[in-house]
Amino acid sequence: MEVKVEQEKSIQSDVNPMRGIMVDKVVINMGIGQSGEKLKRAQNLLEQLTGQRPTITYSEKTIKNFGIRKGEAIGVKVTLRREKAEKFLRDALTVKENKLRRRQVNAGEFSFGIHEHIDLPGVNYDPDVGIFGMDVNVSLRRRGFRVSRRRICKSKVGKDHLITKEETIDFLRAFGVEVE
Repeated sequence: MEVKVEQEKSIQSDVNPMRGIMVDKVVINMGIGQSGEKLKRAQNLLEQLTGQRPTITYSEKTIKNFGIRKGEAIGVKVTLRREKAEKFLRDALTVKENKLRRRQVNAGEFSFGIHEHIDLPGVNYDPDVGIFGMDVNVSLRRRGFRVSRRRICKSKVGKDHLITKEETIDFLRAFGVEVE
């Protein structure tokens, strides 16, 4: 029994805990394209799905062909972190049948879209709400990435510590996602 414990400790000590990859944040974006009642319904839906209050996004410029004015509310988004992010990500990946294309994956991040929110597990169709699509953007990080964001003594993250595209794909495979 003691030999097994010593072997497990040596295996764990060989792996550097700073090299582990984890989910930093999941950003869910719903571009509605117009303000008004439809935007309010999307905001309420996103709050029900995530359990957090979403932020309204505004247009940056006027596009007459789409009927959008500068500064008009046209979408909602929410950022999830920690356990909420991983739970929502697992549910969202089941909609995509745990398959992503290689072009959806970048170094340390990946994105995919969901055409209909009713495809998420546990969500039923409500005719008062309608059907909305959403974009899911996921950022990955390693321990120690905080040095580039902290306010005091800010520093750069070393090149060896950055996450490559291949490491992102390996993380997804460990997460149960097949990358084609």
